Amino acid sequence: MLIIRQWLLMVLPFALWGTAMTAMAPLVSSGGPVVVAFLRLFPAGIAVLIAVLFLGRRWTISRSDLVWFFVFTFVDASLFQICLAKGLVETGAGLGSVLIDSQPLIVALLARSIFGDAINPIGWVGLIIGLTGIICLGAPPDVLQHWLLLGQPASLGKLLNAGEIWMLAAAISMALGTVLIRFACRESDPVAVTGWHMVLGSLPLLAWHFFETDWPLWPAWAPGEWVLMTYASLFGGGFGLWNVFLVRQS
Repeated sequence: MLIIRQWLLMVLPFALWGTAMTAMAPLVSSGGPVVVAFLRLFPAGIAVLIAVLFLGRRWTISRSDLVWFFVFTFVDASLFQICLAKGLVETGAGLGSVLIDSQPLIVALLARSIFGDAINPIGWVGLIIGLTGIICLGAPPDVLQHWLLLGQPASLGKLLNAGEIWMLAAAISMALGTVLIRFACRESDPVAVTGWHMVLGSLPLLAWHFFETDWPLWPAWAPGEWVLMTYASLFGGGFGLWNVFLVRQS
């Protein structure tokens, strides 16, 4: 039963992230990627902190963790969310979900390089298959046809479009954040760290949005669109589950 619970705790965040991007896709086109990134982070962070207080957990960040906490906040919250939102502007939610979920593959390579975590032969096969699948999903059809000797030579400059590059940048940011959480939670509660990094990481996005001229200051969404935004923020984050799992496994 313990193994099943661990697997559910590990897999559930990805199901939530995938459905959240389906909800976010129409919102970034009407409200702007930066404000959507802010509205996804800030309310969810407040909800996590309320849960921390309600459960009686330690809600302050240890002074010894502060430097790593701020690095983690910038990379895993601000940078990740803006890359994700901008990527959704130019990619579909389906392809975007696949690209963003490449981050466990990147995490495995980072953990192997930084912490010396072992990857068994079957794991290496899985990594290669996963990376190959991501390339095949993201590459244009004419490039794939050329690789399979079924078409004319195609420029590798068309291998990834701007939206896919943003998505991969988001995956790399989240992968780095997955590594950094170990350092940010040495003396602090991982759920409190999660809540505070979402709240504080959203503030630079709000400041950025105030200087934007291409998007309205506040989105004029219909009630149904606000429901999608609420789901993407409160139910589609999965950050608390993911970070607790990471710290327990470290």
